[in-house]
Amino acid sequence: MFTGIITDMGVIKSVTRETGGEWGDTRMEVICRYDTSSIDIGASISHAGACMTVTEKGKDWYAFDVSDESLSKTTMGDWKAGRKVNLERALTGADELGGHLVTGHVDGVGALVSRKEIAGSLNLRFQAPKDIAFGIAPKGSITIDGVSLTVNTVQGPEFEVNIIPHTAEVTTLGKLQPGDQVNLEIDLIARYVARYLEHMKA
Repeated sequence: MFTGIITDMGVIKSVTRETGGEWGDTRMEVICRYDTSSIDIGASISHAGACMTVTEKGKDWYAFDVSDESLSKTTMGDWKAGRKVNLERALTGADELGGHLVTGHVDGVGALVSRKEIAGSLNLRFQAPKDIAFGIAPKGSITIDGVSLTVNTVQGPEFEVNIIPHTAEVTTLGKLQPGDQVNLEIDLIARYVARYLEHMKA
């Protein structure tokens, strides 16, 4: 479980794909500023909103394996060495819940439609896949590339968020350009309410 509060911006060190299958077996290494001595093998870390399990580590890097499912349902299939990614270590019982409850399970891939400066903040407009648009509501929470944000407005599958200069600087969101794809996770409560309503209709 995560909060959507980014604690580091790592860099993909390498991507290794083995042959076989649609994607093959994929291993990624990430350069980070974390004290890797405090990261256990098997620990969960969010990478641009996608929860991955640490399988190996060094002084300033760690590695994880990526399944075909994750590659096909997130932006990770396009990741290459040198790419910056938002990182967050798993929530502990002593941590402050500064964002909202985030599972690290990406619901779909969206795209940036437009960006504009408004009164010192950055207004970002995204288009979400239609099958998850039900879970995006004005003043509700959404996770974009691992960052917990509040939705401002919603028009069909499109929605807007504002990010402050600090968020633009310490996450990858500040560098996004129209057309760039992002990982989206809808609010956990919205997901379960929708499932409950489906059950009531059955």
